[in-house]
Amino acid sequence: MARSSNNSYRRHTMPEASYDEASRARYRRRAARAGGSGPGGFDHGISIIQVLFLVFFAAVALRLVWLQVFQARELSDAAEARRTNVVTLYARRGTIYDRNGNVLAMSVECKTIYANPQDIEDPARIAQILASVLGGAAADYMDDLTADTTFIYIQQKVDGEVAEQIRKRLDDEDLVGVYFLDDTKRVYPYGQVAGQILGVVGTDGDGLTGLEYYYDDILRGENGQMIVEQGIGGVPIAGGASQIVEAKNGTDIVISIDINLQEKAEAALAEAVETYESESGSVMVTNPQTGEILCAASTPYANLDDLSRTSAESLNLKLVTDSYEPGSVFKALTIAIAIDNGLVTPSTVLTVPPSVLVGDDYVYEHIERDYDVQLTVRDILAQSYNTGTALIAQDIIGDQLFAEGVDAFGIGRLTGIDYPGESSGIVTPYKDYDGSTCGFMSFGQSVAFPMVQLVRAFGALANDGMLTTPHFLIARGGEQVDWGEGQAAISPEAAHQTIECMRAVMTEGTGVNGQVAGYDIAGKTGTGEQSGTDSEGYTDFHYTASLCGFANADNPEVLVYVGLNGVRYLASASTAYLFSTIMEEAVGDLGVQPVT
Repeated sequence: MARSSNNSYRRHTMPEASYDEASRARYRRRAARAGGSGPGGFDHGISIIQVLFLVFFAAVALRLVWLQVFQARELSDAAEARRTNVVTLYARRGTIYDRNGNVLAMSVECKTIYANPQDIEDPARIAQILASVLGGAAADYMDDLTADTTFIYIQQKVDGEVAEQIRKRLDDEDLVGVYFLDDTKRVYPYGQVAGQILGVVGTDGDGLTGLEYYYDDILRGENGQMIVEQGIGGVPIAGGASQIVEAKNGTDIVISIDINLQEKAEAALAEAVETYESESGSVMVTNPQTGEILCAASTPYANLDDLSRTSAESLNLKLVTDSYEPGSVFKALTIAIAIDNGLVTPSTVLTVPPSVLVGDDYVYEHIERDYDVQLTVRDILAQSYNTGTALIAQDIIGDQLFAEGVDAFGIGRLTGIDYPGESSGIVTPYKDYDGSTCGFMSFGQSVAFPMVQLVRAFGALANDGMLTTPHFLIARGGEQVDWGEGQAAISPEAAHQTIECMRAVMTEGTGVNGQVAGYDIAGKTGTGEQSGTDSEGYTDFHYTASLCGFANADNPEVLVYVGLNGVRYLASASTAYLFSTIMEEAVGDLGVQPVT
């Protein structure tokens, strides 16, 4: 027991220095840790904190530099977009007039209806009002009226009276959130008449087809814009900053068509297509001395009031965009080439056999014979002899001169008409001629092109051999448009002699049914066989029947082309009558005086 007591005593009475040393050791260990107290420990902790703060401030500084320098423009634009609302102010599109000052297309004031869904408190009631006035069901408008946006179109280009009706009903019920912008829309006072020529305009104000498209840069003008400052939720700030860039209106134009003649020609063409069970038909009337187009149309006509039910082909003038084998109407050019080269005259007599070998095939007449006949060049054209024409082309003109003559008339080349979608056609170049090219082409087979090229070539015959550019535009912004002089296809004397042959076509040949009492008309019929779509060769009784001619022959002021596509009748029994109807309207409407 005593020993134990002594040991316990010794533990409680250990030297004091040992306890202080342990404590100091523990202190030194704590001080040595980062941020610890004590000599050295405090300085080390401060250094680490300083580094952390420096890193933090460097990151903040770099972020500020990035935002203020590199992203400044993007952030500014985003803030501006949230603070402002930009609305397009549409320019008034230029007016289109006919040659007599009649308005064919114009822009009238209307309203565009839009909404700010953030302002709307009763979308269901507003939807009912919109549906009752604009049509449709109320549910059709709910998505727009409840959209997560501050601006959405309800309907564009609404008649002013309709928009005012909506405005009044909303005001009467203190319904807010639907607003109205001044706008313009395109209207056509003559309805569908000349629709293919004029074309259509989209909801954005841009021309889509026809002259509205071709002259869009002149007619369109420049849209402006209105920038309105808005607060939270997109609500316009009363007295807030706003900016308006005024729209610049488009330029007015005058085109060459006579709307009265256009209306009559369209009606006559539609009736002929029905009467002769044709797939389609075309008409073009021009002044051959200037190239001005007085009317033009192709069936089927476009329903511009409902483009969803309108085919693409109905929006185009087939005379410009589609190619056809012309048939015998081309013979007038073959005769003109022979006369221009001094190889024949109208009175030159030729021995014409019952058949002519063209390449590997024989060419016959539609009325067969087994004997030779003596025919003048005038007779060959008047009675439309295939054999006689092929004989002239192959044996008298020859491939090279024939190819040069065809090119001089502009066949196979763009006419430069101011209408979209012009095609050049399929015309064999001289380097690719074979043994049959010249012979078949001479009477309008194995060649296809838009009939505006034929109109231009016949215009040269009527205009002392000079080609002109067929065109619609005659004035823009009050200034006349100069279409230039054109170029010579043949000599004036050759043109006059060819006209002498073309007179005989109308007085004693295949065109007699196209005569107009009192007028001296020169022309040529054509019944062109067309290639089948499912097989090689030509389809029986599937013609393009046509007649192209001008009056009066000594001083032509009006040229008429008519064609029926996919018809079973010869030109002499179909298009000749249509030609007479439209030519009679044209000379009367344009004041062309009869010669007898």
